[in-house]
Amino acid sequence: MKVTLRPPSQVMQLARMGAFHQTRLSFMRALLRDLSKDNWQFTRPHWNINKQGAGEAVYELTNGARKYSLAACAHCLPPEKRSDRVIAEAWDSTFTLCDGALTPQTIRTMRGEVSKQEAGRQSGKQLVLSRANRSVRLFEHVADSLARGKQPQASRLDEVGYLMRTTAVYANGKFGVAPRESIMRRAEMRAPFRAEMLAVWMFRAFTIDIVEHIAKTRAPEQAVTLNKTNRKRLGIGNATGLGMAPFLINHPLLLHKWIHARETALARVRASGKVKARALESFINAAQNAKNHAAKWRTADKTQESKIAALKKDLARIIRRAQKKEKDNTRFWDLLYRWGESELSLEGQEMLVSLMMEPHAELVDDLAAKMSTPPDPLPRVKGAMSVGKMRALLETKYAWALQTDFSRKSDNARFWYVSADKMEPRLGECDSEAGAQLQLPLVVARDMQSFHGAICEFDSQAPLADFLLAYPQHRHSARRACVAANSAYGEIRANLASSQLLPLDMLRCKLSFFGATRFDPRSDRWLRITMYQNAPHPGEPCGADNWAWAS
Repeated sequence: MKVTLRPPSQVMQLARMGAFHQTRLSFMRALLRDLSKDNWQFTRPHWNINKQGAGEAVYELTNGARKYSLAACAHCLPPEKRSDRVIAEAWDSTFTLCDGALTPQTIRTMRGEVSKQEAGRQSGKQLVLSRANRSVRLFEHVADSLARGKQPQASRLDEVGYLMRTTAVYANGKFGVAPRESIMRRAEMRAPFRAEMLAVWMFRAFTIDIVEHIAKTRAPEQAVTLNKTNRKRLGIGNATGLGMAPFLINHPLLLHKWIHARETALARVRASGKVKARALESFINAAQNAKNHAAKWRTADKTQESKIAALKKDLARIIRRAQKKEKDNTRFWDLLYRWGESELSLEGQEMLVSLMMEPHAELVDDLAAKMSTPPDPLPRVKGAMSVGKMRALLETKYAWALQTDFSRKSDNARFWYVSADKMEPRLGECDSEAGAQLQLPLVVARDMQSFHGAICEFDSQAPLADFLLAYPQHRHSARRACVAANSAYGEIRANLASSQLLPLDMLRCKLSFFGATRFDPRSDRWLRITMYQNAPHPGEPCGADNWAWAS
């Protein structure tokens, strides 16, 4: 049976993208599968943390031919200086992932520079630069419990899900660290965001080690370590803001690769034929685990809270539906998906997409290697193309953009700009903030409308190069249109200047590809998430890839 991919008109709506969940293709999961397959080994060669919990540690990961080192620094941070905002200047911990082994001199140098983050002098040996703050109440509860010789309360571990949360993870040349081009040809680094995902996973080990160290210094004779179950309960948190949102707009070919892989995986499963007993059992188990996981998903956001409530009901319905089995077992997965599309909420539909991939590693996992692009993947503008052909391309690929009415105030309500303080993208309100003249070219729909309007007045037989000589301000739109010609999933079908825009949906979409869970919006512009919760720790077997929805 052949199943076509879902159309971009359905998939690339922001409301749906903002309902995506992690899948087998998510970068964290693909990383751990590859580390297991290639037999990478983990050690901690350096530990220099004092009784106050300050100092540094080094962790190494090697496969014999290659080695990566994580230098993690712990600081004694006064409570009044603890902030998740990107403008913070002090943190509970700072860390960096480096290429190769670290010498004692390098460790001493990095200890001073890494703690300064953006203000420090980073080197090309560093691949990732990051920082993290404690989840104060949980960190103290765990340290106190271990010091008293007891395990922390499981309910409190589940409520938060992490001991520390990162507030920024910098890579790809930012602030002086190595550019992606220097490592992207390595097998272990070809996948998207591989260095960042590796750094966070290794840092997770440090968060466990530091809380156990503090407990031990408080009660040397009585303290215990976290048991295996509780260690896995704790992932890494992350506070992510608006600065991440423009990434998906600025990388249309990469976005296409991610979505296309996900949609291809779904289509393969739907077309896979007769349902196998083992696959059905695995699916039901995963759905039950996801239901248990959703029951522990906490948020203060009322909108997300209602979505979680609907999701829990949807998961119960999915389980009942799967247990019933379809009379036509040769189309089980396709019929299940079609049922979900008409009966479930958006959260439920996209959770069903994720769960359907779980028992089908042989159909899905190879796609993870096809989700990256070269450093500068956008093609050259096709100057020899006729103006008429470009106009037809715009009217086909950007019909959604041409339909937006930008004469309405509500559709020109916001503008994107770069903060002078932190060089991070921000979103301004046209009615109340100055600076719209400095806005970034991120409102694709408006730019394409302007491009289309100008091109309609030009000779349709003329080469596009002639038009762009006369109107060079449209060159970026022409180049983007050339990408769209062969990248159906490269454009978010939304007006990014609208007063109704929810930037949170873009953050959620990107973070789902990372493998994040437990999305907790703190406004429409930033949220907290959990990474690697229930995942194996370094040194533990991680090839089975059955941890994502573990309960």
